Formats: sequence, structure tokens, C-alpha cells
Amino acid sequence: MNYRRIIPCLDTRNGRLVKGVHFVNIKDLGDPAENGAAYSQAGADELVLLDITATLEGRKTLMDAVKRTVEHITIPLTVGGGISEIRHIQELFDAGVSKASINTAAVRNPNLVNEAVREFGGERITIAIDTRKSASCPSGFEVMVSGGTKPTGIDAVEWARKVEDLGAGSILPTSMDGDGTQAGYDIPMTRAIADAVKVPVIASGGAGKLEHLYEAIADGHADAVLVASIAHYGTFTIRQMKDYLAQRGVPVRQ
Repeated sequence: MNYRRIIPCLDTRNGRLVKGVHFVNIKDLGDPAENGAAYSQAGADELVLLDITATLEGRKTLMDAVKRTVEHITIPLTVGGGISEIRHIQELFDAGVSKASINTAAVRNPNLVNEAVREFGGERITIAIDTRKSASCPSGFEVMVSGGTKPTGIDAVEWARKVEDLGAGSILPTSMDGDGTQAGYDIPMTRAIADAVKVPVIASGGAGKLEHLYEAIADGHADAVLVASIAHYGTFTIRQMKDYLAQRGVPVRQ
């Protein structure tokens, strides 16, 4: 059975759980380890922890928050933010992290993806792609780096194909236009990437209603949905999300 996964996202800054809109207007929402533990117990399939200012501040992921989160959960954890060397990935895996998510460093040095895949296996390497609508790119979506602050001129769909060729095991495209708005995932962007690659694609950026989760899977062809605001603010429980999908014929792990 190919289950569709619900994955809460723990954005962190200075070791605290935060949430913004369009990557700005950041609010403090508490402790990532405590929230991770609650999601783990509530039936989430996996967790993603992203240190959202690590790259901008020229540092690697703050390990304290990562280690405390790992200690409190029983589900796989993907961690990203500031990963630019193989040793950073090794440090995460040594701390009990399941997968590493690389974003800006992969764009700047695609060979890092190749190296990481050779060293750890593609199934443990996720490539995060921050996208923004752009008429100058063939697909209509451009890759953004450095926490969404710098345009690259790279077409998001072409980049997804390239990282798949480099061996990445999954792709996490986040719509900057949708991030934190709770107005729905960017379905055209998600579908364009999902249809261009064979590896799992995780929809991200904009979930606000249960219908949005279904749309990401049914219309966006996503294998999993990343959720933040609707989970952090208590709009819906993980159980409600799974029950809604199951009622619509989407296979979920109960």
C-alpha cells in the first residue's frame, strides 16, 4: 500500500518553533521538541525541521533543537537549514535524524547532492526547492535560495529533474507565494514538478483547509503533504486530516 503521508513542518529560528507568511512576519510558537512530540503521538507520519535562518546567517543547523526533538519522537525526522558539507549531514545522522534536506547549497554546488547520495543513499537525501511565480521561466516557476531572498533564474521543474538525475530520493517544493497564507497549495507548481519526476514529491506552502490536503494529492499528484499553520494553530488535528483523506479514498496510515 502506497500511503499518502501527513508531515508537520517545524520551522525553527534560534532554536524556537516559528511560523511566517511568505517567509516573513515570523511568529514564535514555542518549543520544537514539545510540538514534535505532540505530533508524533498524534499520528503524524514524519516530521520536517527546518532551521530557516541558518543559511542567511552563514551557519549550520542548531543541533540542540534537533537533538531534543529526536529524543521526543518515534517517527522519522528530516532536517534542513545551513547544510553545505557532507560532515553536516553526518552530524545530523549521528544525532538520529532520518533524512537531510538540502536547498541553497545544492543549487550552488550540485555535486554536493551527488556526494551525499553516494555517501548515504538517495533515500536519505531530500532536495528542498523554494519557488516563486516567474514569467521568465519556462514552467512559470523560479528557484529561490537563501531563505527565499535571492532569485536564481533557474526553472523549478528543470531543477527538480536535475536533482532526481543526481540521485535525490525526494523533492520538497515550497511555494513562497502560498507560504503561510492558508489559501491552498500551489497546485500547478506541485503538479508540474510531480509529473516531471519519479521520486516522491511533498507539497508545501499554503494549507489552510482539509480540502487543500486532498487537492495537493488528487490534483497536485503529491505523495505527501507538509502542514504547518493548520497544525500549529490547532485548526485541525492529525486525526482529522487523515480521516478526511481516508473518506475520500486516499490511502493513509491509521
